[in-house]
Amino acid sequence: MRLRATVCQLRNTPADFAADWETLVEHVQSQRSELVVLPELAFAPWFAVEQPFKQATWEAAVAAHNFGMQQLSDLAPAIVLGTRPVNTAGGARRNQGFVWDAEQGYRAVHEKYYLPDEPGFWEASWYGRGDGTFAPFECGVARAGMQICTELWFMQHARAYGQAGVHLLAVPRATPGTSLDKWLTAGRVAAMISGAFVLSSNPLSRPTALADLGGQGWIIDPDGNVLALTSEEQPIITCTLDLAQAEQAKQTYPRYVREK
Repeated sequence: MRLRATVCQLRNTPADFAADWETLVEHVQSQRSELVVLPELAFAPWFAVEQPFKQATWEAAVAAHNFGMQQLSDLAPAIVLGTRPVNTAGGARRNQGFVWDAEQGYRAVHEKYYLPDEPGFWEASWYGRGDGTFAPFECGVARAGMQICTELWFMQHARAYGQAGVHLLAVPRATPGTSLDKWLTAGRVAAMISGAFVLSSNPLSRPTALADLGGQGWIIDPDGNVLALTSEEQPIITCTLDLAQAEQAKQTYPRYVREK
């Protein structure tokens, strides 16, 4: 089985995002993409740069993402993975991972659990932890897992996903330009631990933004080889993934080694 997968870096201001969205739609159609991974909280400016929490800013971000969910059909028939801010039925605020496709619509598949709280990334001040569940989900012909940004560093989940037989890990993120090499290293390690493809997209902010979101999406194969990186010159990339490679990788070192 093969899968055409797309990652991207999208600029993080409303006008720039709108232009980049049009470019993404054109790319997905021309490349016949079957799966698209969006950056973390892609449809609104990065609000966690502010401190303290502001209810009006939060509600504006929720509204922007509600509108963004209506735009996902622009990418059909591709399946779309990403995250959005939500108000739960119980009144809690969460960063919710989702999968969308034209047949089944929107499905919530994960809630971010590991939350940084530091300048530029006051996430624990803006929303609470999810329930800590990291469950695989079906994504067209692929079995997938999701680790949202900081969750990538908790490698036990990559290993558990691998043992559950996932073909790919989606890592929507919002990370600074000063640490791009560090994040790429983490993605490569997660791929080698899980024996799965790792796909990540990241926003790009203006140089004056406090969070300095650095772009650089990537696609990494199950042995940790970097297949493609986005850049300002090439902000959207698509690769064909051979899912059999991920299945075969589970039988090789270090994936086959069991704890007990």
